[in-house]
Amino acid sequence: MDAIRKQATRLREQVARQQQAVLKQFGAGGYGGSDNLVTDEAELLQHQKLERLYISTRAGKHYQRDIVRGVEGYIVTGSKQVEIGTKLSEDSRKYGAENTCTSGSTLSRASLSYGRARAQMEKERGNLLKALGTQVAEPLRAMVMGAPLEDARHLAQRYDRMRQEAEAQAVEVSKRQVKVRETPGNAENVMKLEAAESKLQDLKSNMGILGKEAAAAMAAVEAQQQRLTLQRLIAMVVEAERTYHQRILQILDQLEGEMVSERQRIEAPPSPTVDNTMPPPPPYEEVNGIYASQTHNGSSEIMNYFLGEVMFTYQAVSDVELSLSVGDYVVVRKVTNNGWAEGECKGRAGWFPFGYIERRERVLASKVAEVF
Repeated sequence: MDAIRKQATRLREQVARQQQAVLKQFGAGGYGGSDNLVTDEAELLQHQKLERLYISTRAGKHYQRDIVRGVEGYIVTGSKQVEIGTKLSEDSRKYGAENTCTSGSTLSRASLSYGRARAQMEKERGNLLKALGTQVAEPLRAMVMGAPLEDARHLAQRYDRMRQEAEAQAVEVSKRQVKVRETPGNAENVMKLEAAESKLQDLKSNMGILGKEAAAAMAAVEAQQQRLTLQRLIAMVVEAERTYHQRILQILDQLEGEMVSERQRIEAPPSPTVDNTMPPPPPYEEVNGIYASQTHNGSSEIMNYFLGEVMFTYQAVSDVELSLSVGDYVVVRKVTNNGWAEGECKGRAGWFPFGYIERRERVLASKVAEVF
């Protein structure tokens, strides 16, 4: 259709130029003087301007329509992703809350963290889709289907039809001029020529007014298209999507910290002698006190002091327990029959699992000094 329209435009312009030549040829006889030629040239420029505006606004309309279709497709796909992500979030939360694993709760805590983060991310995705719909798709769709564009196009089409009618009338005037020249003094031919010229003049006058009106309307629509489309692109890319990705990055950074912490917990080397069923340490009333070395007959408790090297990291879970790091040295003052030991390390005293250390008979004096 575009090729046919362009070809028709070229043919009309060619006919207009031929008409101008005919009018110029008969200008000496008093019919269709040089003013007609000037008017036709100005009208041709007006017509070319309208053609450019029509092509520009049509391309702008198609681009706006492409954006609307793309955003609508993105919203449909994104809504499905939100649905899937929300289900995954709920499944993760359910596992974390109902976990019955006997070897620890590390995965449960990680699942709860992931479920919470996934729910937050899907909420942000939903906000993005809503913003794209209300701030991008709806305004562009309204302009594509809006009255200003359609009104301007109708004016341009009315101008185009009137221009074709004026071109046909110009041909009629040329024919009447030829007849008047061929039959001088024929009053009827003169009257018909004058009527044809009057009609042509009216058409040209109306066409000029309508052309200016159509050009102004099309130019206003073109400017609005350019401005509004740019604003919607900024709202979509710079504002909505950037805000979404920044927020998602914050959520992922927080989730990464939580997940890495749980991974470190679960990948920590386990104790070969202490398990999760180990009873809590005995009552400890004098954490910083010094027990006297003694041996109870028939008792399973060992009261001799000795120095031990920490082989596994242990994190205290109560105020009476002692946190240990691999490579530390501990003065062991008491070992109970339930696997706990009491001692001092780096100036602090408390209980710790006896299986986390190994006894050392000879230790450098600098290491001993670190204990106290």
